[in-house]
Amino acid sequence: METTVPVSPATRKRLGYESGAALMAEGPQVLHEHIATKLGKALGSAMPQMDVRFSNLSVTAEVVVVDDDNTKYELPTIPNTLKKTFISPKQRIVRKEILKGVSGVFSPGKITLLLGQPGSGKSALLKMLSGRFPMSKNITVEGDITFNNVQREQIIKTLPQFVAYVNQRDKHYPVLTVKETLQYAHEFCGADLSEHAKKMLSQGTPEENDEALRAASAMFAHYPDVIIQQLGLQNCQNTIVGDAMTRGVSGGERKRVTTGEMEFGTKYVTLMDEISTGLDSAATYDIINTQRSVAHKLRKTVVIALLQPSPEVFALFDDVMILNEGQLMYHGPCNQVEGYFESLGFKCPPQRDIADYLLDLGTNEQYQYQVQNYHTKQPRRASEFADAFRESHIYMESMYALEAPYDPELLRSVEQNMKPMPMFSQSFIDSTLTLLRRQLTGATRAQFT
Repeated sequence: METTVPVSPATRKRLGYESGAALMAEGPQVLHEHIATKLGKALGSAMPQMDVRFSNLSVTAEVVVVDDDNTKYELPTIPNTLKKTFISPKQRIVRKEILKGVSGVFSPGKITLLLGQPGSGKSALLKMLSGRFPMSKNITVEGDITFNNVQREQIIKTLPQFVAYVNQRDKHYPVLTVKETLQYAHEFCGADLSEHAKKMLSQGTPEENDEALRAASAMFAHYPDVIIQQLGLQNCQNTIVGDAMTRGVSGGERKRVTTGEMEFGTKYVTLMDEISTGLDSAATYDIINTQRSVAHKLRKTVVIALLQPSPEVFALFDDVMILNEGQLMYHGPCNQVEGYFESLGFKCPPQRDIADYLLDLGTNEQYQYQVQNYHTKQPRRASEFADAFRESHIYMESMYALEAPYDPELLRSVEQNMKPMPMFSQSFIDSTLTLLRRQLTGATRAQFT
């Protein structure tokens, strides 16, 4: 029989400040707890945080539709081609509703799962909240969005400093390595602890203030390496990222680089859109588990859109929001969602994953889950699900949260952290020099790739 030798406390890895690996020696949860404890004592108050509220948010787009049915089946002859050139087909404008009166609250300290079929409005909601939605003359936006009781329009120029948005698509400089990509992202977001942050970390005892400064300075100094450790990119950190034309890291590794690139800076809100594409279930679990720790320990507001999360990943979330055709089917605690839809006459089979079941309810697959001879009529269309949710006690609780007075800590955060925030983390000269170094690195390497 094989005996196991216990690891003594003297040989066990301990958290240290000398490198990213040392900071991550005991895992992300221990690191986040350590940082939160040190900074909390020096701040003399709660960690900076952000409450996101949106009320009756609607987004519509006027889309030009071409009616070309008459020429659909014509042969591609020269006369027909000339006719299409000089005689334009009829055009009409169609009004497409992307989001329809969506209301809710994303609170600090919670991680929320955003579910919905493609075209349900998930990406539109995340882009609206992050200020990345492409506005044009044909787009109409109604409703209110506030951050700690500040209207989005008032801080739209500095919003990227507070809100991180991870896109579905991976856009990188293909000839930069993984580590270089993260290092440059860190530099552009301010690689050093700001004077404002140092001033904020002065509300404790001299010893507590010194410990907080040491911890914060170590995180800023080694943050790219910490992200590499968190995302499991150690083995490919010196490999170029690549793209469709240049061989580099794998698709899953590139997706993790995209996720890591948006972790830098003093972000209070993290919005992630379909980050599991190309990732295996273990990698997805690790990333979501790390974000859960960030939300719970550092009081961040985290919202992540996923298409088909496993039951293990689903269990990591506090709340879930379900969108269908731009309307709200559900927004509330994960542990109440199954019971809520049972009250509407739908039952999740034991062999079915909860997330797949929830997604199917907004499609024609819903019939396989309906309870036979139910005492009330089950909703079918997206509008019927939305109407049913507006009559639920879960919706009423979310409306109470939407109208509730703001925590004084959140209002204090506006004065101490939001108003002093500059539009850019780097000065014009520093930013220009960083850009030049990045361009020279890319141009030089491109010649040999």
